[in-house]
Amino acid sequence: MTDGQRAVLSQPGWDQDLSIEPQERPVEPVGDEVLVRLKACGLCHRDLIDRSGRFPFLRTPIVPGHEAAGTVVSVGSQVTDFGPDDRVGTLHRDHCGRCPDCERGETSLCTKAFHVFGLLADGGYATWLKAPQRALYALPEGMDFATGAILPCTFGTAWRGLTRFGPPRAGDRVLITGANGGVGSAALQLCQRLGIESVAVIRDERHEAFCRRQGADEVVVRPSGPFHESLPGGPVDLALECVGQATFNSSLRSLKMGGGLSIIGNVQEVRAELNLGLVVVKGLRIAGSSGATHETMRALAALHAERPFIPAIAETYGLEQADTAQRRLRAGGVQGRLILEMGGT
Repeated sequence: MTDGQRAVLSQPGWDQDLSIEPQERPVEPVGDEVLVRLKACGLCHRDLIDRSGRFPFLRTPIVPGHEAAGTVVSVGSQVTDFGPDDRVGTLHRDHCGRCPDCERGETSLCTKAFHVFGLLADGGYATWLKAPQRALYALPEGMDFATGAILPCTFGTAWRGLTRFGPPRAGDRVLITGANGGVGSAALQLCQRLGIESVAVIRDERHEAFCRRQGADEVVVRPSGPFHESLPGGPVDLALECVGQATFNSSLRSLKMGGGLSIIGNVQEVRAELNLGLVVVKGLRIAGSSGATHETMRALAALHAERPFIPAIAETYGLEQADTAQRRLRAGGVQGRLILEMGGT
């Protein structure tokens, strides 16, 4: 039965467009598999990294996308968490649930499970998605599919970055680079909810009003070069590095003694240099931070229940426009997230 379609990346690179192909409904799920009819999928900078071939283990041909949401159609015999008509969203990947990393709640570091959407397994640029139940989460009550699709990779990633070194404290100051993007704008909203002062760093003054609407207390506009010497209010307690090499050292130099740097993004294929002496003398903490976990999503569901999230959705495209949407994201300057819609949400 051919009643859907999917976007397919045949080989890494930008010389060839994503192809739009008919998609048959997959065979019925078995074991711990869940079959989902998708309604929405977000576009993330990691999709561009995938397409550029920066992950050597990328499997092609493949359906891109790791930010999807829809309705469960059927489940395998071992599924315990979901049933038909449940509304679900994707995490970046599954996990085994038994290894030391899983047991201590760091399921995004699991090396025993390999269903990684858009890299090793077909992702969300499609009508149909079949995945292990551990790769899915239940959408909070009343949340629309577009918000549910992007929640783990925007608010979830921002939440993990903010809590990487322990619970944030009211009165802390947080620096956020790439603050007009999906993760950056979500971090601004979270800071405002938590009573944390936020300093947004952006390249273009056209994004300043947007960042202030998202909750930024201060905005630093710097098209290029260092920004730490002119930081309003002085050094910060924590920096969320959502860009990578271009802003890494200024983010590091913006920290107070004992401050922490959560590295979330690396949008360019350029290595950053690290001044080890600075790290030693100031007692700085640096940690990578990726992928929301089920524990993350439970925390966000509680926050959403108190005060519903309002994600920054810049533009919406049909699934057949997937290549156009990716190229729009690649061009830069997007405020928030781009969304693909697969039917009514």
